[in-house]
Amino acid sequence: MNNGDERPPRTVLITGAASGIGAALCHRLAGPGTTLFVHTRARQSDVDEVAQAVIAKGGQAHVLLGDLADVQVADEMIAAVSKAGGLDALVANAGFADKTPLATLADETLDYSLAAMPGAFHRLCRAAMPLLQAAPAGRVVAVSSFVAHRFQLGGVSMPASAAAKAGLEALARALAVDLAPFGVTVNCVAPGYVEKQAGAHAALDEEGRRRAAERIPLGRLGQPDEMAALIEFLLSPVAGYITGQTIHSDGGMSL
Repeated sequence: MNNGDERPPRTVLITGAASGIGAALCHRLAGPGTTLFVHTRARQSDVDEVAQAVIAKGGQAHVLLGDLADVQVADEMIAAVSKAGGLDALVANAGFADKTPLATLADETLDYSLAAMPGAFHRLCRAAMPLLQAAPAGRVVAVSSFVAHRFQLGGVSMPASAAAKAGLEALARALAVDLAPFGVTVNCVAPGYVEKQAGAHAALDEEGRRRAAERIPLGRLGQPDEMAALIEFLLSPVAGYITGQTIHSDGGMSL
C-alpha cells in the first residue's frame, strides 16, 4: 500500500476513474513507477483532471474513453494497454445504479446493465488474461454493490443493478479459479451507500440519503476513499493469499 516505501513499477487499469471510488483509488496509487490507465465513458474533463493529479505525484497516466457496454471497447482498451507494456492489475469499477422497479423494467434497460457491468468485466478479463498471467503478481478487483445482497421491505430495490452486480461476482469467482495457477488473485469489493462528489450522478436525493443512514449501523454513508483503501489493500503484495472473495465495506449493513 501507499505507505511511503518505494514500490516496484506496475501498471494498473482502472475503469470508471473520473470520480468517486475510481478517482480516489487513482490518487492513492499514484507515485513514481506507477502507470495508470484511467477510463471513463464520457467525462473526459474530469478524468483528465485525475490523470494530471497522477502525473503531479510522479506517476504516468493515460486516458481511455468508451462505453463498456459496446462489445468492442474492452478489446480496444486492453490493446492500448498492451502497446504500452504489461498489465499488473485491473480494477473494474465502472458501473451505475438503476432504480427501475422490476414491473416496469424494460428488456433493453436490463440488457444495458448486464452489458455494461458483468459483460464488460468478462470482455476486459478475457482480453487481459495473457497480460495478467505474465505479471509477477497479477491482481483483479471488481467493484460490486450491496444491492446484490440485500433485499428487504423499505430498502432500495434496484433489480437491474442487483442482477448485474451478482453476475459480476459470479464471474470474478470463476476467474479466480482460472487465474490461481498463475498467482493472480481476483476479488470483489461490495460497497454500501457511498457519498457522491458534487456534480456526480447520485441514486439518492437528500431525503434518501438520510433514510439510508438510518439503516446503517455506523449511522453514516461511506466515503470513496474508504472504498479505495480496501481496493488498494487487495492490490498489494500482502493480500496475495486472498482470492475469490467478496468483501463488504458497508458500515455494518451486511450484519
